[in-house]
Amino acid sequence: MSDPSSPIPHSHQHESIWSRSEKAIARAAFDAALRQELHEVIQEAKRMANEIQQSSDLWDLEHYLTQRRKEIDRKYDFRGSRLTDVLGRLLYENRLSEEDQRGLREDKMKSIRSLAKFLRESAA
Repeated sequence: MSDPSSPIPHSHQHESIWSRSEKAIARAAFDAALRQELHEVIQEAKRMANEIQQSSDLWDLEHYLTQRRKEIDRKYDFRGSRLTDVLGRLLYENRLSEEDQRGLREDKMKSIRSLAKFLRESAA
């Protein structure tokens, strides 16, 4: 079984060229997914902060925030050489939909769908 947070074993280096319009579509989807994930982190941090009763709870909050920052930093990489993999992972995680990516060339969408399918099958 593959760890969904580990690097993707198959990279789509040949798709590293993105048109200006594709970059704009990808950026909008990427930013929306990132905003939503950060919102979830903030909500959880607020919940945890409201429940702090002893000093160890504070360190639990700090640990949670550090871990989530590392996960988000690893996941959200907008470089063209990584973008297909990032969008595929976000599709797999239901953080964005195919509709959010409408306007990307079909070859890119095929690779994005393929990665999402691979991750679903690996997690099963």
